[in-house]
Amino acid sequence: MIQNSSVLVDLNLGVWTGRKMDKKVSAQIDQDNNTKAKAGNYHKKLMAGTAALDNLHNVVGRIRFWHYDNTLPWSDNGQRLLPMVNFFNYKQKMNEFKDEFVDAAEKFYTEYPNLVAVAAFTLTNLFEATDYPTVDKLRSKNYFRVMFSPVPDSGDFRVGIPDEYRKELEQISKDREQAAMQDLWDRLHTVLNHMSEKLAGQNKQIFRDTLLDNAVELCAMLTVLNVTNDAKLEQARQELEKTLVGLDAKDLRKNDSLRLDTKARVDEILSMF
Repeated sequence: MIQNSSVLVDLNLGVWTGRKMDKKVSAQIDQDNNTKAKAGNYHKKLMAGTAALDNLHNVVGRIRFWHYDNTLPWSDNGQRLLPMVNFFNYKQKMNEFKDEFVDAAEKFYTEYPNLVAVAAFTLTNLFEATDYPTVDKLRSKNYFRVMFSPVPDSGDFRVGIPDEYRKELEQISKDREQAAMQDLWDRLHTVLNHMSEKLAGQNKQIFRDTLLDNAVELCAMLTVLNVTNDAKLEQARQELEKTLVGLDAKDLRKNDSLRLDTKARVDEILSMF
């Protein structure tokens, strides 16, 4: 059962946007263009002229991407499904990410007074000191939290629930499980389809080494995310893994016969969908 092999994980990441709408400039733009109604808003980049906040946002972006890559969709409120076989790897990586996030945030706090001065010089007439929160306020806007919870069994929902709602709640649970597995099939289809297109060799298409690297990574990921032990998905994964054995991107670029043979094997896997 999926309840015994997985947990739910909530990743709560927050970071100061560093953007502020300028009402005066927005109104001025409307006036200068003689608009008949409010046509848009002008947002200032408060850290203009510096890259420190962008660096923090990049860290957050990488964390979110890795989180989504290593979990499966579950609910609309942001919870993701994490197979227990991947739990310790996930926990270790998130601890590393948290250290990286805290270090980047602390560096930003240390540089913040100088960054505001640079922004004042860069923004000139658009600079407003009141747009900039204190460091203590920034700390409340930047946060990193990971919370785990058990996957509820359909029986957990049935306690005290009228009969007419039981089937509906059970169906919701089934739909979420199916959506999680569909996400894996979609990932596999995307990689295979991309490979097939690039290996076609039309107009001597050049493909990067990542064409194979991404496929290898996906094969490894599917071994831990196949929470329902979908036999057909595992078969497709194994076929892709066999296809990738011994392949080198340089050889594929040079050898038309090898490239087209590999494409044929990839297309054969695609036909399983």
